[in-house]
Amino acid sequence: MSAASTPRWRTGSRLAQAAAVLGAALAVAALLLLAAGPIGWRAGWWHYRVGLRTLLPDAGYVGLAAIAVSALALVLAAARGATRRGVVLAVLGLLIGGVAAYFPWHWNNLRGVYPSFNDITTDIDNPPSLAFSEAARRAEHASSAAYGGPGVAAQQKKSYPDIAPAMLDLSPTQAFEKALAAAKSQGWTIVKTDPEAGTIDAGDRSRWFGFTDDIAIRVTPEGKGSRIDIRSAARQGRSDFGVNAARVRRYLAALRAAGG
Repeated sequence: MSAASTPRWRTGSRLAQAAAVLGAALAVAALLLLAAGPIGWRAGWWHYRVGLRTLLPDAGYVGLAAIAVSALALVLAAARGATRRGVVLAVLGLLIGGVAAYFPWHWNNLRGVYPSFNDITTDIDNPPSLAFSEAARRAEHASSAAYGGPGVAAQQKKSYPDIAPAMLDLSPTQAFEKALAAAKSQGWTIVKTDPEAGTIDAGDRSRWFGFTDDIAIRVTPEGKGSRIDIRSAARQGRSDFGVNAARVRRYLAALRAAGG
């Protein structure tokens, strides 16, 4: 059969198949861009800002393109017919493209929602020390472990007024055991413990980019019981999207539950 006499339905089917293949390819490309940001940062190929400010938005745009082309493939398939393989590719293009486009959209919506600081503590006047993390921070070219002072304290009082020390009706020795058990229950990496000083140093890594947040816990006598303070601070960036405040709240809740 000559090209001129090729039935229109067959031409439409080929077009639908081509659109499905293109949509699936774009979806895979978007997924690769989404993964490249954290992989490159963890491997030391580029700064995390390349992943967040360049690769992440690009993944979103390519994901949207995959959605549009895959949707066109399904419309053509419904109108002109297409192979089962083409329909499956188009559906996969929609799903994968949607996933790749969702994360940049979600991250962009979070920008500006949370205050632009990432150091949370239950004691803004005398926060637990993060000196144990200074060497690791220098190696990462990260921010200093020093507390930001009155400016950060004022921001926290305004943004997270509910965060306060945990008071337990336990001796410092018993409270330290509860504090350590609660820290271990959070899945953190325990770096160092000092029962005599009443301090616990730990770290926690984000699942996606692998950012490390440093955590310091301090147990001190308070009246007939004990006071437990915690500080959680990110090494990189300025805003943490509320991660450190949420971590402190979870820990305090676990601690108070364990301490009765």
